[in-house]
Parts: sequence; structure tokens; C-alpha cells
Amino acid sequence: MAEENNQAAVEDEPCKCPECPPGLPGWMATFSDLVTLLLTFFVLLLSFAKTESAKYEAALGSIRNAFGGNVLKKGEVIQLGKSADNQPTMVESQSTIRPFPIEFLTMEGMLNKHEVNRDSTEVLENMKQDLGDVGLAENVDVYEQKEGILVEVKDKIYFKEGSIALEGVSIVTLEKVVRLLGERDWNIFVKGHASVGEVYKKTGGDAYELANLRATLVAKTLIEKGVSANKITIVSYGDSRPLKISGSGGGRSDRLSQRVEFSIRKVDLETKGRKVDAF
Repeated sequence: MAEENNQAAVEDEPCKCPECPPGLPGWMATFSDLVTLLLTFFVLLLSFAKTESAKYEAALGSIRNAFGGNVLKKGEVIQLGKSADNQPTMVESQSTIRPFPIEFLTMEGMLNKHEVNRDSTEVLENMKQDLGDVGLAENVDVYEQKEGILVEVKDKIYFKEGSIALEGVSIVTLEKVVRLLGERDWNIFVKGHASVGEVYKKTGGDAYELANLRATLVAKTLIEKGVSANKITIVSYGDSRPLKISGSGGGRSDRLSQRVEFSIRKVDLETKGRKVDAF
């Protein structure tokens, strides 16, 4: 009977765990090293990234678009006739705005400026196709700029000294330019030039007046050939941009400076873009 009582007493006693060794367990040191390395890795990534607000707005807008759709504008707006005396009052805005589309995000998850202006690639391909259709591809130089595609016509129209009388003109190239502007929606810039110190013999006008008259004469010719006046912009550079002869010490050529040049663009530079605050 006594032996049974002693055995029951032993079974009732709680099981004691072995004493742990002093210090932190080994796995915690490994875990701490892993977390530190991850933190360092993300700090390194952040240091390489460009902190542009547009990227964060794009990501935030995509999240809103996925979970909540449109969001309310922040701040107050003026509404008429909302007060007791029918005076304008400030109320909390209730109109919605569309967040930044998720299509603006690249595969890396960042907003790529070239992706925002993705028209540039399409416009370039369209321009090459247009130039090929009218047979003008070999007569132009094409440049890709931030504000769009610029096409410079290699052939120029030359004038006699101090006059608006033509001295040399490529009729074939001019006809191709007219055809391009008539069949496609492009804008042309007619740029008049004069040689250094050149004056208009007929009236004594300076180089800027002479260059303007030359550009105006060419523009009128384009209009007579069917080009819409809305597609033509006249620019007078006067004698500020004389042509230099390559390979001969950099000397300028007065004969080549008495010219009119053509630039063709898809977008008119007078077209206003998105308005932003000046401060």
C-alpha cells in the first residue's frame, strides 16, 4: 500500500526541463544576420533608385484603381449659391479623379518616362512610313527629341544676293514635301536665312527682313500648291546662322547662307501642353 502511494506521488510531480545553456540560442544569431542582410540589401536598392514622385503616384494610383477605383479630390472648392445670402462658399470637394493608370508601370514596377511618352516610337515608325510613301526618305535627316520627331529636309532653296529671286531649288524635293503635307497630318516650318551683313537691295531692309521675305515667298508657294496655311510656320533667323564650309578651315559661305530650309514635325510647337503651376 505504501509503495502504491509513493508511486502516485512521483507521478503527480511536474516534469522538470533540463536547464538551458546561458546566452541566446544559436538560431537567433542566424536569424538576426539574415534580417540585417535583407535590410542592407533593400537600402542598397533604394540608393540606386530614382526618387521621382511620379513613380510613387503611379504605384499609388494603380493600387487605388485595383481596390477602390476613383478617389475624391482633396481640399475645398468654390461653389456658387451655397450660402444663405447666395454668395460663393468653400465646401469639401465631392468630385472624383481617375488615378494614374496601371499601364504606365513597366515590368520592373517603376514608371518609365519613355513609356509615358510611348507615342514617340509610334510616331517615328509612322513618319518613316510616310517618308517612304512619298519617296522623301533619302532626302531628309530624322531626329528623335523629347518634344517629338524632327525631320530636316536636306535640300534647300537658295537665293541671289540681296534679293528674293531664286537661284537654286530642287523642284522634285519640293513636290515631295507638298505631297507629304497634303496626304498626311504634319506641320512644316519654313526657316529663312541671310548671309552676314546682307541687306535687301530693293528697300534697304536688314538681314532679318530679307530672311523673312524669303521664307514668306516659299510659304506662299506651298499654299499655292495646295498646302494648308494652318500647317505652315514661318521663322526668320536673319544672318544669325550662316553656313560654314566643312573641310576648309571652317570658313563661312555667303552664297550657301542665302537660303530657306524646311523642318517637318508631327506636333506644332505652338500647341499648349499640360498646364502646371509656375511656383
